[in-house]
Amino acid sequence: MKDQGRAKRGIPPKSEFNSWYPAIVEIADLVDKRYPIKGMDVWKPYGWKTMSLIDSITRSEMERTDHLEYRFPLLVPEDLLEKENRLVAKLKAARDAGVDPSELRIGEEDAGFKKEVYWVKHGGENKLDVPMFLRPTSETPMYNMFSLWVRSHADLPLKTYQIVNTFRYETKQTRSFIRVREIHFFEAHTVHKDEETATKQIEEDASIVQNILNKLCLPNIISKRPLWDTFPGAWYTTAADVIMPNGRTLQVATYHHYRDQWAKSFDLSYEDENGDNQFCHQTTFGMSERLLGAIVGLHGDDSGLILPPAVSPIQVVIMPIATHISDDVLVYSNKIKKDLEECGIRTKIDDRNIRPGNKHYHWEIKGVPIRLEIGPKDISKEQCIISLRTGGKEILPLTDLPSSILSSLDIISEILGKRANASYREMVSQLPNSTISDGTLTFKEPLNEGIVYEFPFDGNDADAEILEKTSGLTLLGECEESYKEPRPCIMTGKLTTKKQHLAKMY
Repeated sequence: MKDQGRAKRGIPPKSEFNSWYPAIVEIADLVDKRYPIKGMDVWKPYGWKTMSLIDSITRSEMERTDHLEYRFPLLVPEDLLEKENRLVAKLKAARDAGVDPSELRIGEEDAGFKKEVYWVKHGGENKLDVPMFLRPTSETPMYNMFSLWVRSHADLPLKTYQIVNTFRYETKQTRSFIRVREIHFFEAHTVHKDEETATKQIEEDASIVQNILNKLCLPNIISKRPLWDTFPGAWYTTAADVIMPNGRTLQVATYHHYRDQWAKSFDLSYEDENGDNQFCHQTTFGMSERLLGAIVGLHGDDSGLILPPAVSPIQVVIMPIATHISDDVLVYSNKIKKDLEECGIRTKIDDRNIRPGNKHYHWEIKGVPIRLEIGPKDISKEQCIISLRTGGKEILPLTDLPSSILSSLDIISEILGKRANASYREMVSQLPNSTISDGTLTFKEPLNEGIVYEFPFDGNDADAEILEKTSGLTLLGECEESYKEPRPCIMTGKLTTKKQHLAKMY
C-alpha cells in the first residue's frame, strides 16, 4: 500500500535513477523546467532557499579565510575573450608538444570558451562596435581589473570571490543542477607573489571544499586531473567528485594552480621588496549548483528528498493535531516555534485544514528533517512526537525541547553521512585483473555498469588511453589518497602506491 501511495504521488523508485531524479526535482518544488529556453530552469522559493543556504556555508568559509566578495559585470567585450583564447591556445599547444610555453608563438587557433558563449551584438537597434558575451566564467574580466589594482607586494595576496550566474551554450542533454545553460556559480580567484604562496592557497582551497562537503554529508573522491583533462590555462587541476546512485561521478568542485601563466598574458605584476618587477602567481576555485544536485541524488529516497539539516529551508515543521478540540494546540505550537527559532532552528507551523497523513506526505517529499506533532493529549502529558526524515519516531518532553531537537538534527546529519559513505563503498570496486599483449588490454572479468573502478596506476598517457578505450570509462586522475602499501601497476607491473579511478562522468 505504501508503494502505491508513492506511485500516486508520481515518484518513480530511486532504483530507476534517471527517471527518479528529474521527477523529484519538480515534485519537491525546487525548480520549474517549463521555461522556454532549454537548460534554463526557474528557481522556485524552496529550491532557491536551499541553494542560498549552501551559499551561506560557502560565504562563511570565505570570510574565515579572508576572501572578499566582489561582483563583476555580466558582459565581457570580445577582445578580452580573444586575449584568453590566444593564451589558452598557446598553453594547450605547449602542453601537447611537451615544451615550455615561452618557446611557442601565440597562434590564431580558437580555444577557450568561444564556442560556448552567448553573444550580444546589438544595443537596441544599433550594432555594437565591439561584440560582447555573457560570462562563461570570469578570468578575463577579473584579471583585466586585477592588473589595475595590484602594483606592489603590499597589495598581495589578493583573495576575491563572487557568487553569480554564468552562461554556457551547453549542447548535451540538460539536467537540472547537473548540466544547465545558466549556472549558479561560485568562483574564487586569488593573486600571490610566488608559486609557494599560491600552492599554500591550493591547500587552503582543498580544506574549504572538504568543510563544505562534510556539512552537506557528501563523501567524495579527490583527484589531480590527468594532463589532458586539465584546463589548458592551468598548471594543474584538482577536482572533487561525488558518486551518484547510478554510479556516475559528478564533479562538484575544482581548484586550479595557474602559476604565472595568466599574469604574463594580462600584465599582472608587482614591485617586490627590492624594487624589482615580478609576475604574480594565481589560483582559482569553483563550485556550482551541482552541489544541490548531489544532495538531491545522493540523499533522497523513494519517498522524496532528504535534506541535510545544515541546508534545509525548514528544519522542523510543526503539525498541530485536533485544533478543533482545543485552542491550546495552536498556542503551544506557536510557543514551540518561538523557542526553536530563538535557538536558530528554522521552523514552520503547518496549520492547514487537511488530513495529517497528507501533511506528512507533503513534508516527506520536501525532505524536511523533523516533523513534530502536538495535540491535546500531548499537551496534557507535556510532550510532543517527532518523526525523523531518516526514519523513526520519538516522544520528547516539552521541557528543554530546543536542546533535544538540536541533538536530533545532529543525529540526522550523522545518519546521512553514514548512509552516503556506505553507498560510496558499495559503488567503488577494484578493477578486475587484466592481461596486455601487443598494446591490447583484456579484462579477465566483464566490467559492470554503475561501478567506479579503483586500481594502482603509474603508467604514461598512452597507457591511460588504452585503459579508457578498453573500459569505455574516463580516468579521474591521480587520487589524493594513495595505497598504504605498494601494488603492481595494472599496465606496467611496476610497484606503486598511486591510486586511480575509472568512471562514467556527468
